[in-house]
Amino acid sequence: MPEQETLDAARRDLEEGKSPSTAAGEFVKQEIDHVREGKHGVKNTKQAIAIGLSEARRAGVDIPDNPNRSSKSRKRAKNGKRAKTAKRGAKTSAKRARATKKALKRMPKRGASKKALSRQAKSTARKRGAAARSASAKKAARTRAKTTGRKSSARKSSGAKRAKRSRR
Repeated sequence: MPEQETLDAARRDLEEGKSPSTAAGEFVKQEIDHVREGKHGVKNTKQAIAIGLSEARRAGVDIPDNPNRSSKSRKRAKNGKRAKTAKRGAKTSAKRARATKKALKRMPKRGASKKALSRQAKSTARKRGAAARSASAKKAARTRAKTTGRKSSARKSSGAKRAKRSRR
């Protein structure tokens, strides 16, 4: 169950016009914090991110499916989603929930270390092309302009350019 603080932060992000993935990032951050606190462990960083995204989906954040997924896998996920919505009232058995928690507690905590998170981010960025990285940077700049006011972000970028020129 996500903490109220996380839910509020995600709601705030969406109200500010940020993307659903930014709102989902709040849940991922909470999950990383849980691992660091020792609440449970994770097999690797990817698992911590997956748990966070799952929490976000359960909380109602509209996260799109992975575009790199195969059509077969996408179809399987759609069928699973349909089945889930049909039996939403059915709760996970206490025995299964306990077993899951116990398994997670046995896992190591190193998946949430700064080094592991850095490695994960770098490897994911490497897999994306230069165009995709550039597009996401431009989108971030647009979002920043939307939330902080275009003039301040423009000032910031021109200041950065000036500083870069003076370094040469």
